[in-house]
Amino acid sequence: MTAGQSAAVNATATSFVRVAVGRGIDRHPEGLVYSVPADLGAIDLGDHVAVPLGRGHASVDGVVVAVGGAELAGPEIPAEKIKSVRAVYRDTPPLPQILVRLAQWVASYYCTPIGVTLQSITPSAVRAGIGRTTRLMVDLTQPQPDGSVHPSRRRVLDALAAMPASQRPCEARDLAAAAGARTLAAVRALVRSGHLTAIHQTTVQAKWRSGLDMDGTPPALTPAQQLIVDSVGGVLGSFSQHLLFGVTGSGKTEVYLRLAERVLLQGKSVLWLVPEIALTPQAAGRVMARLPKHRIAILHSGLTAAQRHEQWLAAGSGEPKVVLGARSAVFAPIPDGQLGLVVVDEEHDSSYKQDQAPRYHGRDVAIRRAHLAECPVLLGSATPSLESWWNATRRSVATLHRLPERAPGLVVPRVDVVDFRAESMLHTDRRVRLIGPSMEHGLRRALEGDGQAIVLLNRRGYANWIACPDHACGWTLQCDHCEAGMVVHQLPEERGRRITRCHHCGAEQRVPSQCPRCSKRVCIFGLGTQKVEEELQRMFPELHAAAGIARVDSDTMERAEDFHQVLGRFARGEIRLLLGTQMIAKGLDFPKVQMVGVISADTALNMPDFRASERTYQLVAQVSGRCGRGNAGGRAVIQTFQPDADAIQFAARGDYEGFARSEVELRERHGLPPVHRMARIIVRHHSQSEANRIAAALRGGLVALPESRGSRVREPVPCAIARIADRWRVQVEVIAETAGALQRLIAAARSRGIVKPGEVMAVDIDPAALL
Repeated sequence: MTAGQSAAVNATATSFVRVAVGRGIDRHPEGLVYSVPADLGAIDLGDHVAVPLGRGHASVDGVVVAVGGAELAGPEIPAEKIKSVRAVYRDTPPLPQILVRLAQWVASYYCTPIGVTLQSITPSAVRAGIGRTTRLMVDLTQPQPDGSVHPSRRRVLDALAAMPASQRPCEARDLAAAAGARTLAAVRALVRSGHLTAIHQTTVQAKWRSGLDMDGTPPALTPAQQLIVDSVGGVLGSFSQHLLFGVTGSGKTEVYLRLAERVLLQGKSVLWLVPEIALTPQAAGRVMARLPKHRIAILHSGLTAAQRHEQWLAAGSGEPKVVLGARSAVFAPIPDGQLGLVVVDEEHDSSYKQDQAPRYHGRDVAIRRAHLAECPVLLGSATPSLESWWNATRRSVATLHRLPERAPGLVVPRVDVVDFRAESMLHTDRRVRLIGPSMEHGLRRALEGDGQAIVLLNRRGYANWIACPDHACGWTLQCDHCEAGMVVHQLPEERGRRITRCHHCGAEQRVPSQCPRCSKRVCIFGLGTQKVEEELQRMFPELHAAAGIARVDSDTMERAEDFHQVLGRFARGEIRLLLGTQMIAKGLDFPKVQMVGVISADTALNMPDFRASERTYQLVAQVSGRCGRGNAGGRAVIQTFQPDADAIQFAARGDYEGFARSEVELRERHGLPPVHRMARIIVRHHSQSEANRIAAALRGGLVALPESRGSRVREPVPCAIARIADRWRVQVEVIAETAGALQRLIAAARSRGIVKPGEVMAVDIDPAALL
């Protein structure tokens, strides 16, 4: 059955459907079979239904994933013992058939129950109908009934008859107003008498804010850009995978826009993914400016419930459109046969990886969706993930396109790597400074004129180390529920008051004044965005007084509207100095940014994760590329305790290919991704000994399977953070030569009950981080 063919079955006594219920049931990975009562009408693939579950016949929601006859149930269960579907939610739009097939692939590949996967696809706001309003529309009944009509009602009929055909049917309130009636009584009486036909029109309405205002004038394409547009544009209508490797400021977005124009002219839609909610306002502004005549649907988790419902319906409409959003937008309900191009911007970003079941990677799901839709997928980045680089340069499953130079008029920024220890950080006021002389000079020079600056520190809070000053005592503050330190946060509403917060479980407590062991006054060390903000406010008091400094991290940006407002003020020049975590390190394009400072480039370099060097390179290279996008040029100052680290040196030179070659050789020697494939299975239990026992049994069961031949199943070891939220964590890593070998082993273990995804066991296929 093709995507365009209907899978509907007429409800008869022998009609059956397979339903993926919204529960974590892993014993039936393909769903549960139900019969269809004749009074429910036709049921189609993707319909939302209510079905009974369990001995108590509790009513649960689900999605139809297969339709047919008794062959769905098989000979094992008598047809008369199969439970029946209770209801079909006709008000909730069914999922496109390709989306159902995509969900089945996600459930299988990422080892997640199909019901959990499908439940995560349709936003809860859509299932609940949030924002839905029903309007009473009326029109003249043809032919009109015989008999006299009261004069007040005749005025209503005459007012409707005088309206142009384009304005009918008319909303009942508008008709009453046009006829001079104060109430709807006359309109309702005419509906009852048959003179007016009532139409109940359901719509979803939400308050909405558009993207940033952008110039819609298209620049002339460079020869390199034109070559890429022609190459990808020449294979529209069939699946192909492309990697666009372009330095920061090289015009990758312009390539996306030109290709989107071609796709829309063909009557197809474009799915455009960005990694962060913070990037959606600017991306949406560019698309709206360049494609003002086309519909733009925006999907991400930062929208209100009503907005998500409204935009979900817009994405599912039949008109050609651009659907733009963060990771979850990969599941946008674009109708079958309408998707013409998938774009994954900043494809390297770890934000595309979901950290809860289903633990999918948005980039890889986007590739699969393009394959199912038979359209090209374009992955773009200045610092590609090594997986994508490997696929394009070694496996040849993707076509590599290069934009090695910045767009005309943009200057390559000067990058200075500064040894954090060599600069004088301790001044006469005895304060430890996080901003060294080199960075301070660069900031002042940029801000003295009309320039702007960005300062990055990928660590929120005020300080991350609370300890006793006596080394003989050795006490440090740790979370009571996690094997992790607490982070000091300054409360904005109570200046001077501080609390400690665990960034893993959210536990909070007051900052202790004395060591609980020896009663000495505690010391607070470390760094965080709040501490840098405090230092910048002292350094630039006039700018602070004018509200020209803003901090962007997950503590200050709680809603999508917060991102819109801050980025809008930065674009207008009201904010001159932007400080934040990695969410400001990529994708943003502001021509007045002349200076970028990285407070500590090696915060992630020494993490116990084989991807640490790759993430460090990407972060430094990406944030450096935010400056030099105007005529004044730009400078980046990178502060680090490890100035000779390969990742930092390669990033300072802008030598991605040299870094990728060196890092891939290292991964190849140790048999790590992207050369091989990995699954990480985490056992979580309140008892440490029980967690160790389950993990040991898990490894034993995996090794004993015939499908494990040729794969490595490592010994169980505690996770880097051994306890989170009072649960001990032990991991078992599985490394296979190919994705197919890994899938066969995990599928065999799942079918035999060795791997049981759920509360105790979390399965992460292709993990993006090992913490």
